[in-house]
Amino acid sequence: MSLEKNKVILVGYSGHAYVVADILLRTGASLIGYCDAVEKENNPFGLPWYGDFHSDAANEVLEKSSFFIAIGNNKTRREIFGKLNAFSSVNAIDPSAIISDRSTMGASVMVGTGVKINAFASIGNGVICNTGAIIEHECIIADFAHLAPGSVLCGNVSVGENSFIGANAVVKQGIKIGKNVTIGAGAVILKDVADNCTVVGNPGRELL
Repeated sequence: MSLEKNKVILVGYSGHAYVVADILLRTGASLIGYCDAVEKENNPFGLPWYGDFHSDAANEVLEKSSFFIAIGNNKTRREIFGKLNAFSSVNAIDPSAIISDRSTMGASVMVGTGVKINAFASIGNGVICNTGAIIEHECIIADFAHLAPGSVLCGNVSVGENSFIGANAVVKQGIKIGKNVTIGAGAVILKDVADNCTVVGNPGRELL
């Protein structure tokens, strides 16, 4: 069975998925439907529902098209990605994004409007780079992290798996942020952050 790479089914269909759908349509992709646990009353793109991603109807579509996991929760996105590894995913990259040819990127990555990704940055699987995020040279963003709108990572920053960098947060160059970390909106991060922490404020302080 031939794979129609440009035809995409969304896994998840709510607010975050609407942004993803808009990006995919601007890149010329064709949206053929969505998978979710329940059929959505609000369906702004008029997409057909194929049940959840375990359903026979969804699997039939997944076998001959591509998917994108349009779910904002990092751990849920990671779990579903692992279950769909037999199928083909696409990236959703807004045409307005500026991405260095010397950067690298995994699968099922979202790059939103106005994002800048500079030389030798590395973006893992399932990462969300939301509207206007800046990822400077040699940053390493591990799998299923989420950079919220307007966040700024200066050079050589690393962000661990499943971590969330809040809107308009700024991370100083060379900082290492661990796994499962939450950085609050507007925080300024001047020190390394250990795994499983929540950090807020300017300068950033850990919430105990």
